[in-house]
Amino acid sequence: MTGQTAWIESLSPWPEEFGLGRMRALLTELGEPQRPYPAIHVVGTNGKSTATRRAAAFLAREGLAVGAYTSPHVSGWSERIQVDGEDVDFAAAEVDVAVVEAGLGGRLDATNVLDARVVVLTNVSLDHTDVLGDSREQIAREKLAVVTPGATVVLGEPEWEHLARERGAARIVRAEDVGRAAAEAFLGRELGGEVEASLPGRLDFSGDDVFAGAHNPAGVDWLVARLPRNDYVVCAAILADKDARSMLGTLAGVGSSFVATQTETERTLAADELAQLAREFFADVESVPDATTALDCALERARPGGGVLVTGSLYLLRDLFGRLETVR
Repeated sequence: MTGQTAWIESLSPWPEEFGLGRMRALLTELGEPQRPYPAIHVVGTNGKSTATRRAAAFLAREGLAVGAYTSPHVSGWSERIQVDGEDVDFAAAEVDVAVVEAGLGGRLDATNVLDARVVVLTNVSLDHTDVLGDSREQIAREKLAVVTPGATVVLGEPEWEHLARERGAARIVRAEDVGRAAAEAFLGRELGGEVEASLPGRLDFSGDDVFAGAHNPAGVDWLVARLPRNDYVVCAAILADKDARSMLGTLAGVGSSFVATQTETERTLAADELAQLAREFFADVESVPDATTALDCALERARPGGGVLVTGSLYLLRDLFGRLETVR
């Protein structure tokens, strides 16, 4: 780890007060580097990273130089900012377009400095309610606050059309594949065929084991519906601000054995506390605070012939990344 990377890692991604003041001051000092390229802004509760990478892949296939920003990372910091797979600055690379994922919400997120011509709202679920609001309508409004008058808005859920129009959207597109639709909206034409776009830790299968960073109830629902078996040893860490009980209740449908662990972030739920919650839903529960040891424990419990499901937080997948391709 370089000195710069170590310094970045030491910073908290969760500020005491959300706002754009510091980000706008920084960009002004740097000469407004976000202005030379047009942007597609991706907001939503789940699926933002996949939509971002899919939109970028479609645009790159059409011959454009495309930057893509996603967060958080699993494999390393270069996963977040890419131009043709390289970790570079968008403005310095002179990209034709950047597809940028919002981190939290939209109105006060650090990425809300783009004046994007296309905005994508993937979906809306109850998450980060202490910051974004306690109803889906409030959360959707916070997310769509990134829309500037005249923009095209791509909606994965049509119920938010009235909010997009309130923000002055010139055109609204409803689509199931919002990544493709965003690229089409930017180019002004339909696109055929398919692209390859994947990110580590979102839904990875390694033999009988599954690694998926589902980190809220809606994400866990989506994950469980796609699993091929119901007898996993579940190894999970969950952040303290999440609805852990709902997540655990759903995960109990795909296994009866649970290994509780925690991540290397101050926002994590302590392993012992998670284990206590899990005992309401799982017959067999163990608390192992160290994530690597927890994975080893889960793998041992699953032998022979069983499978391990590692989930609950992308930060857990980040902490275990070096093990993901070598556990079997």
